[in-house]
Amino acid sequence: MQRTGRRTAVLAALTAAALCAAPAVATAAPPASTIDVSATTVRAGTTFTVTEQLTNPTDFAVTGAKAALYVKEKPIADVVDLVSCTGAIAPCAPYLSSFRGGVGDVAAGESRTVKFTLRVKDGVQPGQFTLQHQFAGDNYAFSVEDGPVVTIAPPDEADVKVALTATPRASLVARVEYAIKVSNTGPATATGVRVTANAGSGRTIVSMTGCTRSGATLTCTIGTLAPGASATAKFTSEGGFFAWGPFTATAQRAASAPADPQAANDKASKKCTAYTGLIVQC
Repeated sequence: MQRTGRRTAVLAALTAAALCAAPAVATAAPPASTIDVSATTVRAGTTFTVTEQLTNPTDFAVTGAKAALYVKEKPIADVVDLVSCTGAIAPCAPYLSSFRGGVGDVAAGESRTVKFTLRVKDGVQPGQFTLQHQFAGDNYAFSVEDGPVVTIAPPDEADVKVALTATPRASLVARVEYAIKVSNTGPATATGVRVTANAGSGRTIVSMTGCTRSGATLTCTIGTLAPGASATAKFTSEGGFFAWGPFTATAQRAASAPADPQAANDKASKKCTAYTGLIVQC
């Protein structure tokens, strides 16, 4: 009985020790290349940076190591221009469908970093592309890895359009009422929208809505217009009982942000003709 008891105690102790022992955890090798992108939403003409880190996870040196950067859908040079890079031992340059920066030999376990500055080409259409990266060497190349998806947003522009209508009113003084319609056709929101207007030679401005007057010039502050939105300012002019002949009122965009891509629709005019104060045709 004593021998059996001792055997049971030994087995219990061994079992407890096995249960308490921490399991061995395998350490994963670091990825051969990783990238960090300064912005994943860009516009044509803007710059962003891609920082690529190379780490040699093998037990041998990689000679002539290079940080390689690609675009998955097409050659990278079709989408962006290479502005500069830092961390490379020689200037970075295009190579086939990639941009590459050489960092020399990289021993086992060592790391190198190359920072690319890229500029989105002018005229590139809005859409998306996938950045790819690779640790490439003369004696060994690791696989090409997918990086983040970068979105090319529509241009940061707001097309502000100005239209002017004229309505003669029965009176003794050749009265005409004008409406200035200001519209934003996008694609961005327009801010700080301001329009100036003039009633034309020989005319007197007698009332206004949404505008202020300085001499013969009106300034109409529209403010902010979302894409597709519009606002209207109004003014009335008179020519007097003996008014005679043509006169032309004008309205034009004086200010707005961001950039307005279509100057042709920034200005509007309306010609009217007075035949005494009683009759006006527009």
